[in-house]
Amino acid sequence: MMGERQTGPLVGRHARIRAAVVMVLFVLGIAALVLHPPENLYLWLKALHIVAVISWMAGLLYLPRLFIYHSDVARGSEASETFKVMERRLYRVIMNPAMMLTWLLGLFLAWSIYGFHGGWLHAKLTLVLLLTGVHVFFGRSVKAFARDENRITARQWRFLNEMPALLMIAIVILAVVKPF
Repeated sequence: MMGERQTGPLVGRHARIRAAVVMVLFVLGIAALVLHPPENLYLWLKALHIVAVISWMAGLLYLPRLFIYHSDVARGSEASETFKVMERRLYRVIMNPAMMLTWLLGLFLAWSIYGFHGGWLHAKLTLVLLLTGVHVFFGRSVKAFARDENRITARQWRFLNEMPALLMIAIVILAVVKPF
């Protein structure tokens, strides 16, 4: 329907239900692959890991952009309230499940394929821990914006917006090149 609002409580509940269904289907798919492994189980799990990483990174790259725009609007304004909904849903519905699946699948692959050995793997896991710290920081920022208590300027958010991208570049290089 044209002009239908997408920020009301009913729409939010439907979005959470859809996200939960997708998450359950994703986990059931992983369980089916593990319980009835195909010949190329590793490739299936690696593909699902990459999908989870892409979803998580999309959120990590987009959320601080929302913070930049949110910082520039008046507290309590209609735009501010819309940003609050967008930030909360992005963090809870996309980023949290994607991060959990990234860790779950990544740790399984690191254990089953590499036995947690390799300097490159240790460095990669350290950077993923740092990325998780950024994720947690962004989650606290979502809550601060929701309470109208953001203390970070739009300019500072522009700087913070680069952190996930820089970590991602280093993580991908370590995973692909395995330099040490």
